[in-house]
Amino acid sequence: MNRCSWVNLNNPLYIKYHDNEWGQPVYEDTKLFEMLLLESFQAGLSWECILNKRESFKEAFDNFDYEKISKYDDNKVNKLIENKNIIRNKRKITATIKNAKIFMEIQKEYKTFSNYIWHFTKGNVIYEYNKTTSSLSDEISKDLYKRGMRFVGSTIIYSYLQAIGIINSHDNKCFLYKESK
Repeated sequence: MNRCSWVNLNNPLYIKYHDNEWGQPVYEDTKLFEMLLLESFQAGLSWECILNKRESFKEAFDNFDYEKISKYDDNKVNKLIENKNIIRNKRKITATIKNAKIFMEIQKEYKTFSNYIWHFTKGNVIYEYNKTTSSLSDEISKDLYKRGMRFVGSTIIYSYLQAIGIINSHDNKCFLYKESK
């Protein structure tokens, strides 16, 4: 079975992620926040590194519960910085707390974060390949940054949009490849 060329076929987690998650449309807010958190921690690192630590992130960040995360204090930040099983970058950790608060503000405005993120494409999936940014990721990045989120540059947001299925970028030889309708 052919998969996208970036998949490390020696890593079962990577294969499972590619085959069952990447590029699949996501509408559930907790999952959308999880992927936003993980993508923001990826900045400067490989996705495989983050994926291998995903369960540790889940445990450290209260199952990606954005309401709990929004209330983290300095003690919790220090515990996270000491946690050797996750990426211990204080700027990314504090940005995650701030991003959780803004995530909830967006929910209030749009009823769900899903409504917010999918409104940029009017609910449509975009099919494009071999890109790391686009006018769509630029627009969303700019809007999130204006709202106060951090670690949401256009490249991170492009990866996020791929991860949550707004952008489908499976290689044309991949068994999950689709063309726009």
